[in-house]
Amino acid sequence: VQLQASGGGLVQPGGSLRLACTSSRNIARDNVMGFYRQRPGNQREKVATITSAGVTTYGDSVKDRFTISRDNAKNTVDLQMNSLKPDDTAVYFCNAVFFDGNWSEYWGQGTLVTVSS
Repeated sequence: VQLQASGGGLVQPGGSLRLACTSSRNIARDNVMGFYRQRPGNQREKVATITSAGVTTYGDSVKDRFTISRDNAKNTVDLQMNSLKPDDTAVYFCNAVFFDGNWSEYWGQGTLVTVSS
């Protein structure tokens, strides 16, 4: 399974960015898709996840600012990031966990988001 992330870049504090993740595997059923990030000097942490049924979870630091969504027909998951802060600067990774009798986890390459004036 290949996960292709896109949409990172440089943005000013208070601005917005939208990340996208495209899966080479059909995501219509039995999976959890998500975004994680690794800030400088920190461990990788969960940003947001969304199940194939549309149930979402968010990290505490991004609640009410970030929104995760998915388009099963296009095999894509998006992360809309609003009110960005310098502390959101990180490498963001796409993640997929599929269940087909066993759980299988996949990671995409990271995309850098830099929030700076």
